[in-house]
Amino acid sequence: MPSKIPFSTYAVIGTMLFGMFFGAGNLIFPIQLGQLSGTHFWPALIGFLVTAIGLPFMGILAIGLSNSNGLRDLGSRVHPVFGLVFSLALYLTIGPFFAIPRTATVPFAVGFEPYVSSDHVALALGLFSLVFFAIVYYFSLNPAKIMDYIGKYLTPAFLVFLFILIITSFIFPMGSFKNPVGDYVNQAFMTGFKEGYNTMDALASLAFGIVVINAIKGQGITSTKEIAKATWKSGIFAMALMMLIYGFITFMGATSVKVVGSLENGGLIFAAVAKHYFGSFGGVLLAIIIVLACLKTSIGLITSCSEFFHEVFPQISYKWFVLILCFVSFVIANFGLNNIIRFAIPVLMFLYPLAIVLILLTLMAPLFKARRSVYATSMFLTFFVSLVDGYKSLAAKLPEAQVGFLDSIEKFYANVLPFYEMGLGWAIPAIAGALIGYVYAFIKKA
Repeated sequence: MPSKIPFSTYAVIGTMLFGMFFGAGNLIFPIQLGQLSGTHFWPALIGFLVTAIGLPFMGILAIGLSNSNGLRDLGSRVHPVFGLVFSLALYLTIGPFFAIPRTATVPFAVGFEPYVSSDHVALALGLFSLVFFAIVYYFSLNPAKIMDYIGKYLTPAFLVFLFILIITSFIFPMGSFKNPVGDYVNQAFMTGFKEGYNTMDALASLAFGIVVINAIKGQGITSTKEIAKATWKSGIFAMALMMLIYGFITFMGATSVKVVGSLENGGLIFAAVAKHYFGSFGGVLLAIIIVLACLKTSIGLITSCSEFFHEVFPQISYKWFVLILCFVSFVIANFGLNNIIRFAIPVLMFLYPLAIVLILLTLMAPLFKARRSVYATSMFLTFFVSLVDGYKSLAAKLPEAQVGFLDSIEKFYANVLPFYEMGLGWAIPAIAGALIGYVYAFIKKA
């Protein structure tokens, strides 16, 4: 191993990390945030960056600095059973059930569906998703080459097309900021904070972390100290690039209302902006941007999920899991983007608090010597709040799923838990659980 790691190594690994994170969802959410926040652009953007960049960065660091062998190993600090169950739930969520199918449905909905008659949308989606996942399957068969595929080829191509659009919009802005609407009027920071959850990147960071560690080791970096250093520097490079792009895209959205109007989702906004600047060519440009963004994210997700499931079920080969995950994702993608989002949100509301608390506990582990009692009690109390959060979101979308005693618990939480209505009701129970676990460890030792 060289005595000093060159910057180019950090840049390549950081570019790979950026490419795995930055998908179509990372394009459509900030541009809509810009439209809605208007003159409250800065507090909304800062809140968004905290969760869309800060949390994923901490997730990568948690894997790298803890010297864990992946999410299951990290979750086993709570309990081995929790490590397995939580890992399965998270990988299925960011994998074949929600995130991977979304990588096919988003580019179709944004870049192709507007040009297809309503009678042929289902057929067109089926053909598009079939070709899409065939390409993903091919590139995912050799995980050792993932850094070359994503870091050296797909991501630079994606960035070229994206910067053509965002630089044009920055040099020739469409208009001035309008007044904020909705929750952005009085709670711009917290609304942007919660909007960052939609990227799912904090969950993905726990899965991608081990891919990054293996890529670092592949560069000849083997010592724990050097791996941690490379993780830190590569993460800084990736997150700085994401922050820059998020800022430009949010600005694009904030200045677009006068020209394109207020549209219902970020995909439509992106399409309208591209058409405004480049006409029909803008549609082609947007399609290329979205397909590249989703293709590289899908490859990263398929690779991570296949490696994890092969580790849990070693009797089934990695290549078989690649095929199975691509097929399941293809089937679910054909239920359509709206249905995928509809059922993903309750699951995210349940998993996100658990993931955030696990990340924070891991980063602070040296303070309490990684005692299991601290992990267990904090996660235990967080679970009972996040479970109701997930139920609340599900009941809002499916009234027939309402359960009387869970409604009563939800009302109780709303009355007694600070920050509950902001979506942060789990924070105080998580802190209280950590303190209880810490005190218990000392009592048991005494």
